[in-house]
Amino acid sequence: MEQATFGGGCFWCTEAVFQNLNGVEKVVSGYTGGRIANPTYKEVCSGLTGHNEVIQVSYDPTVISYEDLLEVFWKTHDPTTLNRQGNDAGTQYRSGIYTNSDEQQRLAEAYKQKLADANAFDGPITTEILPLPTFYPAEAYHQNYYNQNRSQPYCQFVVKSKVDKVKSVFGDKLKSEVA
Repeated sequence: MEQATFGGGCFWCTEAVFQNLNGVEKVVSGYTGGRIANPTYKEVCSGLTGHNEVIQVSYDPTVISYEDLLEVFWKTHDPTTLNRQGNDAGTQYRSGIYTNSDEQQRLAEAYKQKLADANAFDGPITTEILPLPTFYPAEAYHQNYYNQNRSQPYCQFVVKSKVDKVKSVFGDKLKSEVA
C-alpha cells in the first residue's frame, strides 16, 4: 500500500470522492500544514492554525496509479479558487497536494503544469504542492462522514453532486459494488 494526501476543500467531499475508487483501501480525513500539533476541528475552522482539511488515501498502486488519483483530484474540485471551494471559504479549504516522495512531487508538479499549459481552467491554478508535513487524523465523527450522514443537507446538496460526478466520469475506476 502507498499513501496520497489531497486537500480539495471540505474533507467530507474529498473523502466521499476517493473512497469508492477501485484500489483505494482506506481514506482518512484529517489536517496538515498548520502551526500546532493535534488540532481540533474547531481550531482548524477558526482559520487561525494554518491547517488544511485533507484526506489521506491508502491505495494499491498495482490497481490504481498515483496519476489516476491525481486525475480524480483535479477533476473533482476547483483548483483556481484560493482558500475556497464553493461556499466553503477559509485557508482550511485550500487546494493542495501533499507528497510522500520525490516521485509523487514530480508527478504532481508535471500534471499541474500540463493543465496550466492546456489552459484547462478559467483561471490560474492555486493548488499548492508540498512535501507532506505531519498528518493529523480528524475526530472520529468526521470519518466516513458522507456514508453515515447522507440525509444531512450539506451531504445532499454538496457532497452528493461530487459523488455523482465521480460515478459518471470515473465509472471504470469504481469498485464493482458501487459502479
